[in-house]
Amino acid sequence: MTTTDQTPEAGRLKPAELRPWWVVSGVLAVVVAGIAGLVLGPAQIGTWDVLVELVDRLPFIDTESGLGERQQAIIWEIRLPRVVLGLLVGAMLATAGGAYQGVFRNPLADPYLLGVAAGAGFGATVAIVSGLGDGIGIIDPIPMMAFAGALVAVVLTYLVGATGGRLDPVTSLVLAGVAVASFFTAIQTFVQQRHSETIRQVYFFVLGQLRTAGWDEVTLLAPYTGVCLAVILAVRRRMDTLAVGDEEAGALGLDVRRVRLVTVVAASLGTAAAVSVSGLIGFVGIIVPHTIRLLFGSSYRVILPLTVLFGGAFLVAADLVARLALEPAEMPIGVVTAFLGAPFFVLILRTTRRSR
Repeated sequence: MTTTDQTPEAGRLKPAELRPWWVVSGVLAVVVAGIAGLVLGPAQIGTWDVLVELVDRLPFIDTESGLGERQQAIIWEIRLPRVVLGLLVGAMLATAGGAYQGVFRNPLADPYLLGVAAGAGFGATVAIVSGLGDGIGIIDPIPMMAFAGALVAVVLTYLVGATGGRLDPVTSLVLAGVAVASFFTAIQTFVQQRHSETIRQVYFFVLGQLRTAGWDEVTLLAPYTGVCLAVILAVRRRMDTLAVGDEEAGALGLDVRRVRLVTVVAASLGTAAAVSVSGLIGFVGIIVPHTIRLLFGSSYRVILPLTVLFGGAFLVAADLVARLALEPAEMPIGVVTAFLGAPFFVLILRTTRRSR
């Protein structure tokens, strides 16, 4: 299905509009994944009981779900914040991946392109080996240090990329991201080897998790996600113009440098915030945008809004698999996304090669 005419001969772009039933399908995916996340788990709670309990909390509605205090606590203090956190992290990572693919015109770009993952991993490792916290709570040093490390990595990437010499800005920035990521990964490995007793805790952060102690992580992440997603969605129409190339886009009146800078900053900041509370969850920014592109077309007017919805639903579903696959033990969610993402990555490589 082709929804965008991006041929230079056309002299202008003819992007597709977002159809209402596509949005409805995304909302349904979020609702289904959310309800499944609330119902399924070691403690069996019926679907109807969960729905009645949720409705009972709405203003001016008084119903009786029949659930005890323990079951209500499981829903409101354990499962619901975990589902909401999964929706926020999934939406942010998936949308950041789609935004990077748009501004860099690279189908393999992901949210960790500019060293965010390595910086966050290093920051979290320093906090863990220093015994500063347990990774839970809004003021815990581990997510704070992970966020700071991610931001430092992005800033270094920009500074190094600005000295790219004769390379074009995009290539210079990407190569700088690779260099900065390698640097932070090397330091993180060195620190881990010096404090081998903390490897297990670092290992769980690196592979990602949505373990929460309540609403603290949601409160920490929600403002960043809201602002960053709003900025990315605001420039989605300009990404269609970028698809024709920098020179052609500039000739059409687009400030290419400004659009790319705003998009990359918003995507990087949002990714840093998401990684600080969830750890490193790979492939979300590749799987979801490409699936949307295959199903609904190549216009970023369509891809990015739907990626917000389906990205959140995807990560909640992946977290559900991680919780139930080895019950009562719990698998790192990054293992689930990697299991799905590795063959998907190969498929993208083959598809990209055929299209050239």
